[in-house]
Amino acid sequence: MINRQTLSASRPVAQGVEFNKVLKNTYALLSATLLFSALTAGLSMMMGWPHPGLIVTLVGYFGLLFLAGKFRNSALGLVFVFGLTGFMGLTLGPIISFYVNAIPNGDQLVMTALGGTGLIFLGLSAYALKSQKDFSFLGGMLFAGILVAFLAGIGAAVFSIPALSLAVSAMFVILMSAMILYQTSAIIHGGETNYIMATITLYVSIYNLFLSLLQLLGAFSGDD
Repeated sequence: MINRQTLSASRPVAQGVEFNKVLKNTYALLSATLLFSALTAGLSMMMGWPHPGLIVTLVGYFGLLFLAGKFRNSALGLVFVFGLTGFMGLTLGPIISFYVNAIPNGDQLVMTALGGTGLIFLGLSAYALKSQKDFSFLGGMLFAGILVAFLAGIGAAVFSIPALSLAVSAMFVILMSAMILYQTSAIIHGGETNYIMATITLYVSIYNLFLSLLQLLGAFSGDD
């Protein structure tokens, strides 16, 4: 007969199994989407496709994000996740092409931004996993900060304000770093049990972190 003590002891085991499953599925899907996004970015660069523009990018991003979230508990969710990350890769290709072709040592800037993004993601993920700290307290601040940075970024793009654009990039480096801690912590502590949504959050964090580092490096190099 199962007593209360046995049930209590089984809960952490069950939670640990669930945590490992979500984490494993998230990192597997994240790796696949990053690779797919890199392929679409490479295709965009090879074909010389222009950037679709701010409006098309926002409509495509939010539309595919909505669909991925709506079908997050079905196989269709995976289709829309790859649709979202592939689309974002297509928008990334022209940006990388600009830095590589229009700026001296642009290829080095791109590789430096890519390496910095990888180091930040791996370092913060490892810290969150090893420390087991709960970063859920960052939720409200992240929501407010990202909203402000997003609106400021649109303003900088519409009114062509380079200084504001750089400030937004610096804000996004901090915000996306905090988002990586927050999302990894949510997986660990059971705040996020859907690996599709966890993958999207981490992918978007990595994407924005890379773009922000690239713009900052380009500005500090004196060639942007």
